[in-house]
Amino acid sequence: MKKILPLFFVFISIQTFSQIYIGANSPLYVKNEVLYVNQNIDLATNSNLYLRNNSQLVQGTTGVSNNSGTGIVSVYQEGTSDNFEYNYWCSPVGNPIASTGNTPFGISLLNRPTTSTAVVPATILPLTNYDGSASPLAIASYWIYKLTNANNYSQWVQVGGATTIAAGEGFTMKGTSGTDTSDPEGTGILNNPGTGAQRYDFRGKPNDGNITVAVGAGNAATLTGNPYPSALHLNAFLLDPSNAACTGVAYFWEQDKTVNSHYLSAYRGGYGTYSPVALGSTGLYVAATFNSYNSNGSLNTTGTSSGLIIERKYSPIGQGFLINGAANGSVTFKNSHRAFYKEGTGLSQFAKLTKDKALYTPEEKNTPVSHFKINTIINNQFTRQLALAFIPEATDGIDVGIDALNMDQSLPSDISFWLENSNYVIQGVNFELSKKIPLTVKATAGTTLKFYIPEIVNFDSSQNIYLYDELDSSYHDIKNGTYQVVIAPGVYSDRFKITFTNQTLGINEEIKSQFLIVQDNINEVLKASNPNNIAFESFVLFDILGKAVLNKSDLGVEQNYNFSTSGLSSGIYIATFLTSDNEKITQKIIISNSGKK
Repeated sequence: MKKILPLFFVFISIQTFSQIYIGANSPLYVKNEVLYVNQNIDLATNSNLYLRNNSQLVQGTTGVSNNSGTGIVSVYQEGTSDNFEYNYWCSPVGNPIASTGNTPFGISLLNRPTTSTAVVPATILPLTNYDGSASPLAIASYWIYKLTNANNYSQWVQVGGATTIAAGEGFTMKGTSGTDTSDPEGTGILNNPGTGAQRYDFRGKPNDGNITVAVGAGNAATLTGNPYPSALHLNAFLLDPSNAACTGVAYFWEQDKTVNSHYLSAYRGGYGTYSPVALGSTGLYVAATFNSYNSNGSLNTTGTSSGLIIERKYSPIGQGFLINGAANGSVTFKNSHRAFYKEGTGLSQFAKLTKDKALYTPEEKNTPVSHFKINTIINNQFTRQLALAFIPEATDGIDVGIDALNMDQSLPSDISFWLENSNYVIQGVNFELSKKIPLTVKATAGTTLKFYIPEIVNFDSSQNIYLYDELDSSYHDIKNGTYQVVIAPGVYSDRFKITFTNQTLGINEEIKSQFLIVQDNINEVLKASNPNNIAFESFVLFDILGKAVLNKSDLGVEQNYNFSTSGLSSGIYIATFLTSDNEKITQKIIISNSGKK
């Protein structure tokens, strides 16, 4: 039965209705609660539904939206960027026109609150004005862009002030400069305290029901987000079997807020990565690596990791994010993905928490995913963070909603997991003590790498974690220390591995110790004594950067081996003998030209 609300100001706490009709000039004010409507909402002309103090609207419609009327829902959200940085958004409302169903959005639907119900519409600045302001609220339309099925930077589409952003489409928007000390709700939260936390009042027809967004094969990127005036259970959306056309991973833009410039070449930012893993999981989030960009959108240099710890299981109202396509098709947001979960409660943050929101819903008790993170400091310039998760049902291949692609494929020096010919920053595996997980490293110049474990979650605290270096068959405890190494330019797909045991090779240690490798600097000869007649396949001498400078094969069985080191520069080298059983004996040597006759 349709609920008809009388013509006076109505305040409600938590309420459930089958349908709601809000008549003209009869505002409905919801404070710090959820309004659940099982079917549709009919908003008559000049009617208003106010969602205040973290209130949310949840609907139970299955299929497409049947919301109607030209009245409006009003809901607040605060950004986290000033006039120089972007937030990624997705509107919870559309244009309040007479047609039934969801309608397009434009920034003309944004307003500055002056009281809990009154607003002043935002001024939409022309494309020639790049700087938004807080008071009066003015939005720079130049920075409003959207992205659909894109593989390169040039595919961003400028929207400006047009009302053409479909429900479920995300958009970029820069924040504002200045301050606005108005406190329209009387909660102590200002419209803009001067930190970039600009409050916007979204006013329009509430989005509802199935909302379909196109995606494209080959990891094509689409900017989308939470399209509802309620929290979105992001895990439910990403892991919905009907959304198999996406990879099941969400990417969140993070930007260095100390860079006050509109020039693309000055930007420093990157994408944080969220894998949901399972419906009830808290998921895995890997922080962005901040990079700078050239004017054409290509990578310029690399910067420090953002280091933000951000909760993503529940996307708050207005939150935008990228998804990648696994196939040509579409994904669908559904009312069944919606939830009443208040922002800041512990599993939901808009970009990052910048304000204190009281009266939270009790935090869920979830068992975190068993994992640890691997940090690699590259040339003391930036940190690449990876996450290795241990999930019983995970395979060693790509698992939807678990393994997450590296969005920074063009970095000149980087490290990642290598899965099915692509680089990944999150990998899930079934734990086995004997398992070795390879890391792929690339470098365009001589590069210094420093590996360590910054975080271990829900993983056996007594379990050792090593980085294995294939070059000299060495194991390094990166759980309790670091491993620093210098590598030469190139791509190393099988040199470095994460292991859980410090394995001793099969050759008896006493026999191995009797195999002697010495450098005769006077005669410029490397000598090896083989008293136990071990059969060898090859010998390789590496310099300190990992470059092979001497290579001999088909050695067979000899009592003694001699290799000329004439012409090699003075320095430290690594001598590696490979047995016929594919085991290595390695030793560091020092070549010095000063000892030459």
